[in-house]
Amino acid sequence: MNREALEAYLTGTYAAAADRPWARYPDYVVFRHTGNRKWFALVMRIPGSRLGLTGDGLLDVVNVKCDPLLIGSFRELPGIYPAYHMNKGNWLSVSLEEAGDETIKVLINMSYDLTAPGKRKGGGGF
Repeated sequence: MNREALEAYLTGTYAAAADRPWARYPDYVVFRHTGNRKWFALVMRIPGSRLGLTGDGLLDVVNVKCDPLLIGSFRELPGIYPAYHMNKGNWLSVSLEEAGDETIKVLINMSYDLTAPGKRKGGGGF
């Protein structure tokens, strides 16, 4: 999935507007719940080295919240890494080039549910 398709999916499926809160990082886009303003997706273009990859290339990733009981299993899949610049016990960084579209959608949906208004901190019961 490319970045444009992901952003269209996020705005269309979740009725979330793209928010660019950092002027210094115009490629960073936050998607939030309208009710509680919590993030459920953060789209970024970062150096692969930030995820432990070799080389100097940039890649598009989306950070998503994940059920802590499932995070280890998801990290075994191609293109899924411990979160860049977020709590690695609760968040994942997902490469848009490497991970499959369906995996990305499943993870975004989980993140949306985990950050929904009324959810307790640390909860994730499925």
